Amino acid sequence: MASTESKADDLAGLEAGLDALDAVQVRRTPAREILTGKVLPPVVAVVLVVLVWQILVWAKVTDDYKLPPPAEVWNSLKDMWLQGTLLEVVWTSVSRGLLGFVMAVAIGTPLGLLVARVKLVRAAIGPVLSGLQSLPSVAWVAPAIIWLGLDDRTMYAVILLGAVPSVANGLVSGVDQVPPLFLRAGRTIGATGLRGTVHIVLPAALPGYLAGLKQGWAFSWRSLMAAEIIASSPDLGLGLGQLLENGRNNFDMPGIFLAILLILFVGIAIDLLIFSPLERRVLRSRGLLVRS
Repeated sequence: MASTESKADDLAGLEAGLDALDAVQVRRTPAREILTGKVLPPVVAVVLVVLVWQILVWAKVTDDYKLPPPAEVWNSLKDMWLQGTLLEVVWTSVSRGLLGFVMAVAIGTPLGLLVARVKLVRAAIGPVLSGLQSLPSVAWVAPAIIWLGLDDRTMYAVILLGAVPSVANGLVSGVDQVPPLFLRAGRTIGATGLRGTVHIVLPAALPGYLAGLKQGWAFSWRSLMAAEIIASSPDLGLGLGQLLENGRNNFDMPGIFLAILLILFVGIAIDLLIFSPLERRVLRSRGLLVRS
């Protein structure tokens, strides 16, 4: 009798321990903690970079026309803002990059599923996708100009050729990491074919797919910058890549540094505003991130 009660107590304790492990603590993060943990570190990093930059200028490590002081870059930014061209230039590139990325996702997602789920297609197309992913996007600019001319079609073609393989390969990698038990459980409840893909395979492959999307965006942005630098035409408008190329042609080092910083800023902003929240949401839904 005592042994039975002891086993029951042990089982109850084990269940309570498992419940405690599964429970996710929910708390509201104080504003001060957000400020010191997330806002302050990047601000301090930026300040240190600018300080080191200014020290290098003061130390005359190179000629002034090769390394402009931060104040001259700031003046270039301020002039573009006062002229009303800053937001227009940034939006020209951002709108192209986002639209091209959306098209890449629309093409790369079904392609990735096809490669992941059909062995014959994987054997035929898988190596090609891997090869295209390793091919520098700038290599596509010249043939795209010849095929499509100097217009937005060239920009989008270069983006697609650079981003689609990354999106597809990311999804293939995610599908390959889906535990077979999930697939068998899905077949048991009748989730096969398209239904199994939507309700079992895609949710289980989401972490790998999200990594592919992040890489796909990086390839989209780099491909677009390469296309804008090389393909120059008034019909294309002024984007960040063309702004960088104009600075080189005019030997305007503050303008060159400004273009580089704006390209970097947009890339970081897209990651912080879109991909980082998605990644946190996916991790949180799987119990891998404490809610705050």
